[in-house]
Formats: sequence, C-alpha cells, structure tokens
Amino acid sequence: MADVNRGNRPLSPHLQIYRPQLTSITSIFVRITGNALIVAMLMIVWWFLAAATSPEYFAYADAFVTSWFGDLVLFLSTWALWYHLLGGVRHLIWDNAVGLDLETAYTLGYALIIGSVVLTIFTVIVV
Repeated sequence: MADVNRGNRPLSPHLQIYRPQLTSITSIFVRITGNALIVAMLMIVWWFLAAATSPEYFAYADAFVTSWFGDLVLFLSTWALWYHLLGGVRHLIWDNAVGLDLETAYTLGYALIIGSVVLTIFTVIVV
C-alpha cells in the first residue's frame, strides 16, 4: 500500500547535524583498524610467500617491507592491533551491560586511546 503522507513525515537528521562523540569515533576507528590490519597481513603474507618462492623475489619483497614505507605500515599495524584488541575488550565489557553510563564510556574511550599508544610504544621498545 502506498504511503500517502510521505511529505508530512519528519526527516531524520543527517550526520552533519550530530556532533561527533568520543564513543562513536572510537567505535568507527575499531572498524577501520580491523580493515587496515587485513591489508597489513596481506603484506606480511606476500613477504612469506616471496621467501618460499626464490631468493631474488624474496630480496625484492624484503626491500619493500624493510623500506621506510614498510616500516611505517608495520608500526601503524602494531598500533592498530593494540587499538583493535582494546576496542574489542571494551565491547566485551559493554556486552556484559557494564560501563554503559556516559562517564564510564568516556573513561573507557580515553583508556582505549591512551592504552593503545602506550602499548605500541612499549612493543616497539621491547621488540
């Protein structure tokens, strides 16, 4: 059946109306880091396959992975791994209906950001 009152209904506010919140931004970045980790893993798998193929091809792949761009990708992948892991832990906490109030949600958001940076620096120093 056709909706005859289509012009009288209010429209939903667009994304430009809402002010970005810490919880929404951190949640979006959890999704982005998950997809970025797929790209980084493809680079690592390419490096392993090159090692199994031939010494010449491995030298080519190794030159790329150990270049400044490869180092940057691996460094950002380390941060993305920690960020994605801590974001998953935060969602597990929320799945148990804990920390859903605004103050705790913001505390967990800041802990996610700060914790991922600190753990990345610690990982780079140790490794």
